[in-house]
Amino acid sequence: MTGSHENQDCNNMVRTIGERAKTALSVVGLSDRTAKDSALRYAAASIRSNKKKIMAANQDDILGTENKGYSRAMIDRLLLTEERIDSMAFGVEAIAQLDDPVGSSIGEWKRPNGLNIQRVRVPLGVIGIIYESRPNVTADAGALCLKSGNAAILRCGSESFNSSKLILECLHEGLRKASLPEDAIQGIPTVDRAAVGAMLTMPDLFDIIVPRGGKSLISRVQSESRVPVIAHLDGNCHVYLHRAADAETAKSVVFNSKMRRVGICGAAESIIVDKEASAALLPPILDALADAGCELRGDAETCKLDPRVIPAKNEDWGEEYLDAIVSIKQIDNIEAAIRHINHFGSHHTDSIITTDKNAANIFLREVDSAIVLLNASTQFADGGEFGMGAEIGISTGRLHARGPVGLEQLTTFKYIIRGEGQIRT
Repeated sequence: MTGSHENQDCNNMVRTIGERAKTALSVVGLSDRTAKDSALRYAAASIRSNKKKIMAANQDDILGTENKGYSRAMIDRLLLTEERIDSMAFGVEAIAQLDDPVGSSIGEWKRPNGLNIQRVRVPLGVIGIIYESRPNVTADAGALCLKSGNAAILRCGSESFNSSKLILECLHEGLRKASLPEDAIQGIPTVDRAAVGAMLTMPDLFDIIVPRGGKSLISRVQSESRVPVIAHLDGNCHVYLHRAADAETAKSVVFNSKMRRVGICGAAESIIVDKEASAALLPPILDALADAGCELRGDAETCKLDPRVIPAKNEDWGEEYLDAIVSIKQIDNIEAAIRHINHFGSHHTDSIITTDKNAANIFLREVDSAIVLLNASTQFADGGEFGMGAEIGISTGRLHARGPVGLEQLTTFKYIIRGEGQIRT
């Protein structure tokens, strides 16, 4: 009975938050960009001025992970340094500088009967964002939702609860100073998982759910949600070394793709290389990765090439490690590489290293991923790097958005039709 009462309490809490968000939506959805941009700039200033408090709260979060078996990569995703907090504030300011998508025309034409038809962007509505360990998502998601005229309801994980709470307070300060309703960006004030269930079953209050986290969270949301979902799935990203790859480019791109930050979704998890070029391309790459502490798992050919490589299992080809581990497989040609990626990959981000323009075009056209790169690191899979200011996540689905979910992806559209008394016969 206690569990039933607790679930009902969560339902009531989430419903109240959702109703307040609907009310706030009627204001921010119609606000001009001056007010929204002012709120974002005030919020960025508040994040900077509260840097020490945020870092202290973040240390509490990190201490709370002790004895829970979290990996180094997980702790890295949770950690907020001065540099990362400054970057967070800069991202909020960058969103303020972007064009306001709300009300912009994305199509206009005139019919023979004189009707003028225009398609314009409008907010999606109330967006529920469910995420786990990365507290910067609080700032990114709140800022993007506000700028695109949406109301946001944020449900962070228990790992980042203290950090996220303080960041949310900074966003609220920005809203107050700009005379916009604080309810435009709200947080779920509990880590009780029943709150997630409540969010998923209130289509009258939530217009979109965006889950960002591990496979278990995404699976739960997709199976239980009665609200449309834009899913941020796992990132099993590949770097393919074509036989015409430049050796120095291959080495630097692979190393950055894997080791810059191993715990993000854009980190490369697998290296694929043409067999005929493996003896020339792989040794310096394996040396660099091993020296940096990366565990190497490879097929039989790669194990013969370097004794530090341990035999890979079949499940390694589809694994998102989010750690200093990489799988290496040698293949016959570009067609085999594309088949491997489309079969084992998560359709997130994949890169080819080559000087052959024809091979590059084949790869870019035929790899079925949200982001496909030529001679560039997979770690560019980031809305900020795309010039979008920030992102809520990387969508690997096809509806309603694909790739980084930024301002435009947080809008839908409506048709505005202007006539002069026309009637239909």
